[in-house]
Amino acid sequence: MSDQEQGTPGQKAEGSSEHLNIKVTDNTNEVFFKIKKTTELRKLMGAFCDRQGKAVGSCRFMFDGDRVQPEDTPDQLGMNDGDVLEVYQEQIGGCR
Repeated sequence: MSDQEQGTPGQKAEGSSEHLNIKVTDNTNEVFFKIKKTTELRKLMGAFCDRQGKAVGSCRFMFDGDRVQPEDTPDQLGMNDGDVLEVYQEQIGGCR
């Protein structure tokens, strides 16, 4: 029983305090964020846009070629420490 009791708190502490350093870039500016793996990326998106003076709705966030949704978490996306989120200006329009 003592082995199980020692294992559970160790696992709990590791999972709850695990942070990632994520770089967010729009090819002009780079901002580094330290967030938990379970934090929704909407916080990071909002903070980046606030710092750059952009509206969140006017930006597209991409990770490994896939669009990131505000409710996604780094854990769901399989992000690791040092990964990069790319930001692009949302464009409206198409062919004539």
